[in-house]
Amino acid sequence: MKEYLALMRHVRDTGVKKEDRTGTGTLSVFGYQMRFNLQEGFPLVTTKKCHLKSIIHELLWFLKGETNIAYLKEHGVRIWDEWATEDGELGPVYGKQWRSWERGDGTTIDQISDVIQQIKDNPDSRRLIVSGWNPAALPDTQYSPKENAAMGKQALPPCHTMFQFYVLDGKLSCQLYQRSGDIFLGVPFNIASYALLTMMIAQVCDLEPGDFIHTLGDAHLYSNHLEQVELQLSREPFARPTMEINPEVKDIFGFKYEDFELKNYQCHPHIKAPVAI
Repeated sequence: MKEYLALMRHVRDTGVKKEDRTGTGTLSVFGYQMRFNLQEGFPLVTTKKCHLKSIIHELLWFLKGETNIAYLKEHGVRIWDEWATEDGELGPVYGKQWRSWERGDGTTIDQISDVIQQIKDNPDSRRLIVSGWNPAALPDTQYSPKENAAMGKQALPPCHTMFQFYVLDGKLSCQLYQRSGDIFLGVPFNIASYALLTMMIAQVCDLEPGDFIHTLGDAHLYSNHLEQVELQLSREPFARPTMEINPEVKDIFGFKYEDFELKNYQCHPHIKAPVAI
């Protein structure tokens, strides 16, 4: 994962100091792109151990269209706990926008089903896009994430905002635009999640996975992660692991956690760091 380490090093060396919503402070650059050839292995960071279970269950949760963390908690995934209401609600976050985006007339659009059908029917289309950015659902900055969720707004606006697919020579590529990227904690999850989503959609469309392109808007290192960054940059990355997916699954909504098997994942130990809330 030299691409990820290059991003981290670039922001450490050239980033400007900026304040942020959490009050933590960051080093930030605006505009950065990484490209991962999915034929060369699964892009899971090896310079620290990543919790793949959380990545897979979160992605399955998005695809279910759910916005309550009950499913995540049931499977031991705690990454959304800090922002949910006591009842586990997060408001109309990713799952809602992906699976049931509300039209003005009260009907909804299943963007995931639609984009898969478009890939099958018109693979050369330049409209193979899914958006999580819905201005009508954005939180009110006067209120906390939990208060926004209780009012029916998003607890947090989507960090990974939209993604587009591209078909060439029997391979499916995906480009993600992420408006805000917490490089140390969040970005490794995002890379692995969208790489896996690309592989899953390629399989159900009878295509091979191509490239995953990750475009970041505000790419930042939190000031309280800089010691951890130095430790991670001092480590030599291992070869990428491989991800095997149950070939029998041909429905994007039919995948289960047990359908994924990571092989040959050699990594350095986990590095603990605080989450900016």
